[in-house]
Amino acid sequence: MRVFEDFTVGTKETFGHYLITEEEIIEFATKYDPQPFHIDPEFAKKSFYGQLIASGWMTGSVTMRMLCDKFLINSSSIGSPGVDKMRWIRPVFSGDILNVSITCLEARESKSKPGVGIVHYSIETRNQKDEIVMTLTSTGMFLTRAAVDKQGPRP
Repeated sequence: MRVFEDFTVGTKETFGHYLITEEEIIEFATKYDPQPFHIDPEFAKKSFYGQLIASGWMTGSVTMRMLCDKFLINSSSIGSPGVDKMRWIRPVFSGDILNVSITCLEARESKSKPGVGIVHYSIETRNQKDEIVMTLTSTGMFLTRAAVDKQGPRP
């Protein structure tokens, strides 16, 4: 399990392999972002993009899923106070395969919460052409090794 002490400033990890499908684009957008260029393939053909595009919020959700699967679930993460500077750089299309890179920018122990480390990192989501489609910076809170040992194993 990754704990606060395992974060080193400057370290970069890349992971994930997520195929975007037209069905998922439409399903997500119909529920959360029903703009016509996300839900109507015929309208999208005549739009600025020339084809259906994924909602930026879907790209963010897919990014979060990859972060959970390969980075957060097997860690001492106790949450995040938020995301900063989220940007959708390029549209995401059906057939795109996304991956994530995360770079540790800062790691420090909390001054007010013993046993908690604060990690600031940047995230890039890229497509199969290695083009950046989304960026964000975020802060995560992770238990220290001593706090994990005191708490016991996670479920």
